[in-house]
Amino acid sequence: MMIGYTTWGMPQTPVDIFMPYLAELGFDAVELTVLPNYTTSLDALTPTERRRIKAMYEHYDLFLPAVASHRSLLDENPEAHRVNMDILKRAIDLCAEWSDGKGHPVMDTVLGGTPEDWDTKHAFILDRVGELTHYAEKCGVVVGMEAHIGAALDTAEKSVRLVEEINSPYMRLNFDISHFDILGMSIEEAVRLMAPYAAHTHVKDQRGRVPDYEFLIPGEGDFDFVAYLKAMHTAGYTGSITAEVSYMVQRRPDYDPLAGAALCYRTLDHAFETSGVPRERRHPA
Repeated sequence: MMIGYTTWGMPQTPVDIFMPYLAELGFDAVELTVLPNYTTSLDALTPTERRRIKAMYEHYDLFLPAVASHRSLLDENPEAHRVNMDILKRAIDLCAEWSDGKGHPVMDTVLGGTPEDWDTKHAFILDRVGELTHYAEKCGVVVGMEAHIGAALDTAEKSVRLVEEINSPYMRLNFDISHFDILGMSIEEAVRLMAPYAAHTHVKDQRGRVPDYEFLIPGEGDFDFVAYLKAMHTAGYTGSITAEVSYMVQRRPDYDPLAGAALCYRTLDHAFETSGVPRERRHPA
């Protein structure tokens, strides 16, 4: 496994700052976020910039595990859905362009909607997810669908069912255990259900339980990262353990994305050292 960071936590930080900084901290992998409000938005990624960023990954010896392009698939307004699907398909195109030929980068996204939609609009959900999966398959790109609190896909059980119903190797999961931890699910049970289908991961720290919960930077709470790493290793996961800083944290008046990334790295590095779980280290210790 590797220690990764998603630039979800750095919407306004230029790539020329975050790429060398994350490499210097010691990260092995960096997920790139390409949403409209980011410095690395799809619109900003001209052909020249795409080549330059890919070269930066190679120069700093950073692995690209995934591209984050979270957009709802369940908007019933035709124009809104067209815009969302266009962003998702362009993100898939980018993943295909940057492909390592081994299933990376994964295109991470969410389902959208509300928990009630899972039952009342299930056929609609399968149609929309099927459409995206079909496009991804044509491009040779794996979609990592993330369960998210408050969305139609909000539990581990639903996540497994979705993958099994779509029944395609190009539809897998972006396993963010924080969304199950705040539901009170144990690390062992969440990993047992999710790890077999996980193409990528996110980890945060968190405090409390739904509905009274708070997402935190890894290291600010008491999530047992050592137990989590051991469980993921036992389950056979070999990819990036990617730290995420949530919008909840980013709204803090004193939020510093560079300091946040440093805390993420220290926390995960310590957890790997303590757990004894093998790490695919890309940079000297």
